[in-house]
Amino acid sequence: MNNLKKSPIKKADWLAIPNLLSIVRILLIPLFVYVYLNETLRHNYLWAAFIVMVSGATDYLDGVIARKFDMITDLGKLLDPFADKLTQLAIIICLVFTWPGMVIVIAVFVIKEIALLVCQIVLFRNGKVMDGALWYGKVSTFVFYACALILVAFPNLNQTLANLLMSLTAIGLLLAFILYTRWFVRQLRTNSRK
Repeated sequence: MNNLKKSPIKKADWLAIPNLLSIVRILLIPLFVYVYLNETLRHNYLWAAFIVMVSGATDYLDGVIARKFDMITDLGKLLDPFADKLTQLAIIICLVFTWPGMVIVIAVFVIKEIALLVCQIVLFRNGKVMDGALWYGKVSTFVFYACALILVAFPNLNQTLANLLMSLTAIGLLLAFILYTRWFVRQLRTNSRK
């Protein structure tokens, strides 16, 4: 199945509801960082967890709305993953202050994103963009949000359980990285034969 498609970004796409939800997700990032790192706010971890839930919900909703109402745009295909990655990076950087083991998750995340960005640039130079996330990317994102939500909400969590959640997050990212890399290599080979 070919998940590649050619198409330009239109100015009107900025007003599409799914794209507006992605923008909301980006705007939630500084609010999350402020709430999570501000020690003077009472119950700040629960509020930070609530922001993570809202962010995850907008991520889910923008995809559902885009598919159900045929509002899939090339801008959304770029904006949605950008909002996801920026949100995830902000969350894991903040979590390092509570859970130092998150440094490993940051390393896996950065390596994965740099490698996949290079692959996407190569495809883009061939006039193609990826037509939405693949199932393993969605599973990885779900695992990330589920684990991050618990780690954000419960800063006094048992260290063994916290280590398990951090490991699950890193494994999810690593598996998505491996499977996406394999997908990109196949697409590049297909393009080179044409």
